[in-house]
Amino acid sequence: MHILKRIGYYLGGFSIGLILLAFFFSGKKTSCAYFPQERVLKNLRVKPYNLTPEATQSLASMQLDTVTINRLLKLGDVDFGESVPRREPCGYFVITGQDEAGNDLMMELDNCKEAVSIKSLTKITN
Repeated sequence: MHILKRIGYYLGGFSIGLILLAFFFSGKKTSCAYFPQERVLKNLRVKPYNLTPEATQSLASMQLDTVTINRLLKLGDVDFGESVPRREPCGYFVITGQDEAGNDLMMELDNCKEAVSIKSLTKITN
């Protein structure tokens, strides 16, 4: 079999495979969260969250809203050195990140099975 014929078969099968993949994954919200930080943040984002009175008070005193919490859950960094993920009954996580104004923030939360409880939100001073 000539080399051009082999390349033609290969490209034909490869293109059919790409079309099938595009068809199967076109309507689904698929994502790949392979690294630990991405898995933790995705797990926290999909659950409903509750604010403790301390967290509500700190949001009000810093003149922030829940958009900041959603931003930290999307773009924040999980501090695994401070976190205790296997604590019973709810894992404890510390997330650091920035708000829209560029201020450094730290959020402490408990990750339970059904919901996330945000315990505090503080500004980090350098």
